[in-house]
Amino acid sequence: MADLAARHPEIEVWSASAATIPYGHDAATAVHAVTREGRLDQPGPTVAFPATVQEVQAVVRAAARSGVSVVPRGAGSGLSGGATAAGSQLVVSTERLNRIIEVSPLDGVAVVEPGVINAELNSHLEPYGLFYAPDPASFEISSIGGNIATNAGGLRCAKYGVTRESVLALDVVLADGSLISVGHRSIKGVTGLDLTSLFVGSEGVLGIVVGATLRLHPIPVARKTLTAFFDSTAEGAEGLAAITLSPVRPAAVEFFDTPSLANIDEHSGTALRQRGAALILIEIDGYGIDEQAADLSSALALAGARVTTETEAEAIRFWELRRHGRGLPHGHWFIGEDIAVPKSQLLKVYEAFPSLEERFGVEVSAVSHAGDGNLHPLLTQEIGSGGDPAHPPASLRDAATELVRIALALGGTVTGEHGVGTIKRDWAALELSSRSLQAQRAIKASLDPNQLLNPGKAF
Repeated sequence: MADLAARHPEIEVWSASAATIPYGHDAATAVHAVTREGRLDQPGPTVAFPATVQEVQAVVRAAARSGVSVVPRGAGSGLSGGATAAGSQLVVSTERLNRIIEVSPLDGVAVVEPGVINAELNSHLEPYGLFYAPDPASFEISSIGGNIATNAGGLRCAKYGVTRESVLALDVVLADGSLISVGHRSIKGVTGLDLTSLFVGSEGVLGIVVGATLRLHPIPVARKTLTAFFDSTAEGAEGLAAITLSPVRPAAVEFFDTPSLANIDEHSGTALRQRGAALILIEIDGYGIDEQAADLSSALALAGARVTTETEAEAIRFWELRRHGRGLPHGHWFIGEDIAVPKSQLLKVYEAFPSLEERFGVEVSAVSHAGDGNLHPLLTQEIGSGGDPAHPPASLRDAATELVRIALALGGTVTGEHGVGTIKRDWAALELSSRSLQAQRAIKASLDPNQLLNPGKAF
């Protein structure tokens, strides 16, 4: 801090204090910082707020001179512990690098800084008739830099892909403070290794993204929402195949099992369970919207669904319920997962829930981005008399680990879109071979030999 104050007094730096506590945790780990008495006893980390690329470079160089490790941070909406920071570390917040530098309709790109909020970018693009496709559930608060760091997914991945498919080029500050540009503004470009894809999803362990050239799409001429209710979770999961085998490619396909619908009803005051025991929520877009809706409705009806093309008002309500309608059960420990499997294996994951519940004494449910096989299971266990909310029993973690093993056995992965961070490191070790880990650590060492950037994260 003294070094920065002397060399760069224009950079705002907050000392470790109660005011910086929110900067020590992300959305997934904040709850673990609370003591049993509900207090936050430890002060937060030291936080720097650079407002330009050059200031990011200056902060990183100062940290390197002092041998201080750096934790890059966007909006803090992450769900894997990737932005957690210890008191001995320096958090570099990118929230003040929030400019939309350029929008080029002819090239179909936007150039932005990492602190731009996902939703604000799309509001800015709307007058151009364009949109940025990646839409994580936290799109209203999550930043583009954080989305890139975790290769965020979201609801529209079924048609438009994850964040990586929308990133053409990046500007990155490395651990020594140097600035490199990777990728191309052009759609095509194969000069050199694909370092852009390497940095996307690297969780801040290789560099700090300070600029991004993003691929845009025309806003679809029309959108419709269809609901397909089934009489059981199994029938609904089986019905997903009808969508895949149809000629329609929806923008979003979301699946809710029976307990998830019950949870939404309890938390949001809805009556979804009166319409069925499982729900496939679908958005289609583009030309020929009525033909798409007819073809999809016929295919789902043959699979046993009760299909409704929802009004615009009801569509808004359903998507709001998808993003924010669920709640966490009171008086329960819980673990949320982010596994992904090939789409054809989704039913087998749901079929494994009853045996997990019986074996470990837990309750399991899941909402899924079914269009790409990404499940978000929620495992809960009641906190009995005298139980400590901050210390869940081993049985809950064991059940979650077993579910991860099931996903891996079905050709899946431990994280589809949230990243490894700190929470999933043990599970990542179940998926990555020792040689793969060795290769990844070699890449890390080549770019950050002193292990100063977000150490202990991602792998």
